[in-house]
Amino acid sequence: MSPRAGTVGSRRRPSKGDLTSQAILDTAERLLQTRSLDDIAVDELASGAGISRSTFYFHFASREAVLHALSGAILDAVYEAAQAWLRRGNEPPEDSIRRALGATLALWRKHGPVLRAAVRARDTDPLMREFWTGVARRFIDATASQITLERAAGTAPPGPAAKSLATALVSMNEQAFLTRSHTRRSTARDRALVDTLTHIWLRSIYST
Repeated sequence: MSPRAGTVGSRRRPSKGDLTSQAILDTAERLLQTRSLDDIAVDELASGAGISRSTFYFHFASREAVLHALSGAILDAVYEAAQAWLRRGNEPPEDSIRRALGATLALWRKHGPVLRAAVRARDTDPLMREFWTGVARRFIDATASQITLERAAGTAPPGPAAKSLATALVSMNEQAFLTRSHTRRSTARDRALVDTLTHIWLRSIYST
């Protein structure tokens, strides 16, 4: 099932509108497993959710808006996974980075078709491009802040400008996970990717 629509972090019981929106999102994610967004009609999204076309437009302005909502919920989950390192406390850097990367790869594996559709859409859809720019900025700023904190604490040595380093690392992660999400699942290869990325992050930030 897709991440919950509009109710993440809320304890209230989902309303009928919430459930309808979620049904649309679930239908979209299911259809994106085998087809591109351009090949999915609004009527199919409405039918899959058990609603009329007019009701669909009460919840979403377009197919692109559905993709935007799906991507936003998934990327919020990716950001939450990153907290393993961003708020590592006393956990060793290697362990926290490995946990964060492993959880992120798992989300790309689970929701790869949606995230790949969003990546394709950013090349043609100005709103999706703006959305991805904001997502990237969020990850880069958080990573740069953590690098700065690690250096101030003496855990990490001085190095390249924190924001430049963060930009390179975040961009590397996105490309690596995007590429891996296209491939057949392999526990061994996925573990090797996480090991490699962990090594690069450790060497880049901590020189270890």
